[in-house]
Amino acid sequence: MLKKTMIRLACALLMAALLPLPAGAQTVVKIGSLNDFTGPTSDVGKDAGLGIREAVQYVNDTGAINGKRIKLFQYDYGYRVPEAVTTYKRFRDFDKVVAVFGWGTGDTEALAPTVARDQMPYLSHSFSAYLADPKKTPYSFIYGTDYSTNARASMTAWYDEVWLKDPRFKAEREKGVKPRFLSFYMKACPYCSAAIKALNDHAAILGFEVGPDQDVPLTALDAKSQILAAKEFKPHLVWHGNIVMSVATVLNDANALGLGADHIVNNWGFDENLVKLTLNSAEGVIGPAVVAFYGEKVPLMDKVVEYTKKMNPGVPQQNRLIRTVQSWVDVLLMREALVRADKAGKLNGPGIKEAFETIRDCTPGLGRPPITITSTDHRPGSFVRVYRVQKGKFVLLEGVDLKKRWPDKWDKWLGW
Repeated sequence: MLKKTMIRLACALLMAALLPLPAGAQTVVKIGSLNDFTGPTSDVGKDAGLGIREAVQYVNDTGAINGKRIKLFQYDYGYRVPEAVTTYKRFRDFDKVVAVFGWGTGDTEALAPTVARDQMPYLSHSFSAYLADPKKTPYSFIYGTDYSTNARASMTAWYDEVWLKDPRFKAEREKGVKPRFLSFYMKACPYCSAAIKALNDHAAILGFEVGPDQDVPLTALDAKSQILAAKEFKPHLVWHGNIVMSVATVLNDANALGLGADHIVNNWGFDENLVKLTLNSAEGVIGPAVVAFYGEKVPLMDKVVEYTKKMNPGVPQQNRLIRTVQSWVDVLLMREALVRADKAGKLNGPGIKEAFETIRDCTPGLGRPPITITSTDHRPGSFVRVYRVQKGKFVLLEGVDLKKRWPDKWDKWLGW
C-alpha cells in the first residue's frame, strides 16, 4: 500500500511540474539581447555587451524584478540585419522572452513592424528618432536622447558657444558671413544617416550654408579624398555620423590636410577611445553624451566599476568606456518598466509597454537626465549635455534643452 501511495505521489508531482505556471507566476523574467561583438560596430559594441551582462547581474543581486531573476539570452549578430531577424525569432519562439535589448539602427528599424505585431517591448541601443514615434513604432523604446535631438543640440552648442563667441570668427560675423556646414557619414548606413534630415533642417533654422555631404565608409581607414573634396567648400563646421574608428580616421586626415573646420560628432563616435586614436586631432571636438563617462563621480558609478572588476577582471579598467555606462542605463530603465508591469500583474508585452509609458521624470542615476515617456511620445527627454575635448578631457560645453529653446517645433520634430 505504501509503495502504491508513493508511486501515485511521484506521478502527481511529475504532472504538476509539467503543467504551465498560471499567469503572473513566473519565477524568472527572460530577456533577449542583440549585440555586436564581431561586426563593424564592435569597437563600441564589445564594451556595451559587457555592460549589459554586468548590469543584469547587478539587478539580480539587488532584488531582481520583485524577486524574479532576469534570465538573459545574449547573442552576437555581427551587425547583420538578416541575422538579427533570425535571432529575434529565436528570442520570441524558442527562448520565450518578454522583452528585448536591441542594438543597431538598421536591424531595429527593420524589426519594428514585427515587434509591434508581436507586442514585444524592444529597448534599443539605436537612438533613431523613427523609433521614438509610437504612432509608427508602438513597441520600440530608446533610453538616450535620439540622434536627431543630439545632432540639433550639438550644432546649437557650437553656434552659441563657438560661432557667436570665438574671436576666430569675429571678422566673418561682422561681415554677415553665414557659417558653412557639411556632413561626413556612410550614406548607405541607416545609423549614420539617421540625423541628416534634422541636421539640414537645423542648419536652416540657425542660418547655416550647407555644403555637399561626404560619403565615408563605416570601416574607413583613409578619408583623404573626402577631406580634399570638403576643403573646396571651406566649411566652418562638419558633423560626423559614423562610429569611433571611422571618425578617428577622418579627424586625423582632416588635421593632416588642414581642413580647418570644427567638428561635431554623433553619440557612437564620441567616447574615450576617440581621444586615444586621434591624439591632438581630437582637441576641440564636440559631441553629446547621453550618460556620464566611465568613472565619473556620479550616483551609482561605484557599482558600475565594482561589477566590471568582479565580472570581467581581465579587461583593464582603462579600456572601459562610456558604452558600459550606457548599457547600465539601458538595463535599469528596462528594470523600472518590468517592476511596474509586474506589480500591476501585467508582466507581458502590453503590460510592459504600458509601464514604460507611465515613466515620468525618472532617472537611474549615472548622469542620465530625468526620463519621461508617454503613450504619444517615446522620446525620453529633450535635454542634451554637449561636451568638448580639452587637453584630452571631456569638458561640458553647454546643456541644450530643445523643447525649451524651440517649444513650437518640439512636437513637430517627433519621429525624424
